[in-house]
Amino acid sequence: MKTGYFHRVAQQSPTVFWVNNPTREETRMAIEAGATGCTCNPSYCQKMIDHPSEGPYALSLLDEATRESPDDSQAEVILQRRLVKPIADQFLPLYHARPGRQGFVSIQGDPLRAHDPDMIIQQARADREVALNTCIKIPCTASGLKAMETLIAEGYPINATEIFGVSQAISLCQLHKTVSTRRGAAAIMYLSHIAGIYDDYLKNYVEREKVQISADVLRQAGLAVARKVYKIIKERGYHVTFVGGGARGLHYFTEMVGGDVVVTINWAGTADKLIETDPPVTDRLLNPIPQAVIAELLEKLPDFKRGYLEGGLSVEEYDTFGPVALFREGFIKSWKKVMDIACRRRAGTTR
Repeated sequence: MKTGYFHRVAQQSPTVFWVNNPTREETRMAIEAGATGCTCNPSYCQKMIDHPSEGPYALSLLDEATRESPDDSQAEVILQRRLVKPIADQFLPLYHARPGRQGFVSIQGDPLRAHDPDMIIQQARADREVALNTCIKIPCTASGLKAMETLIAEGYPINATEIFGVSQAISLCQLHKTVSTRRGAAAIMYLSHIAGIYDDYLKNYVEREKVQISADVLRQAGLAVARKVYKIIKERGYHVTFVGGGARGLHYFTEMVGGDVVVTINWAGTADKLIETDPPVTDRLLNPIPQAVIAELLEKLPDFKRGYLEGGLSVEEYDTFGPVALFREGFIKSWKKVMDIACRRRAGTTR
């Protein structure tokens, strides 16, 4: 019997390992190590182009895409689908083994058009055609929620992402409950809370504003919100699956162990390190965070307070909430980089 770290996690807890933005070889290794799903985001194309072994392959697919579309952004949409397809194919046997329960590969559309619900819907329908096991990844913003209302009604499997605040999570859960009730069946829904990026944003704020707060307290902020979101999902009986994302250290996985959750992590630097260090499998998600820690975070960090409290954000504020904007900015930068490469190669110049 395989006894690697992720296999032991699966044997001893309901916690599930997904791999994030993998190469084809990383996908193979991740599945062998126990991964049961995969997430990709709008930086995936750039990561593959920049990868030392995948770069030539990705660029050849980009050249094909530029021949098929005169629009550089649309060429990148085509490229992303073609890069995701072989990843989805590797996970397809897992999907066939437990349809709708495992083997999903998430794909997220053009971040430059994420403000347009109609465009989100259009791209989602096309992305769903990539493979039987693709799952549509959509930001939990006002525009994204509007698009998801249509797609939930149509029964699409969805991974709602860019969730940082409790308010966002509740909006998504309530929408899913309402539409699923009207539909008469619950569409598959994953809720991705991005704790690591939240922590990056708060660290930047602390450094910029010279906030006096200990690193030990600050380190618990993103996961404090994640724990609260998970607790709300379970206590209120929402039929969604919590996903922990944005890992910036091994603890973003180990602190989630014990929960009925998915945790998505990069292979290089996180999954491989967990396999190497092989920590004990210990249930930690339900460990309470001291109220003194929560009180200090609420007092000193306004955007922790907005994210942690129910009603801390309005739907109209989701799109401009600091950590959402930071996360999106990275996607847009990556997307534009690939568009620039497409433009230059279309013109016959090199990268």
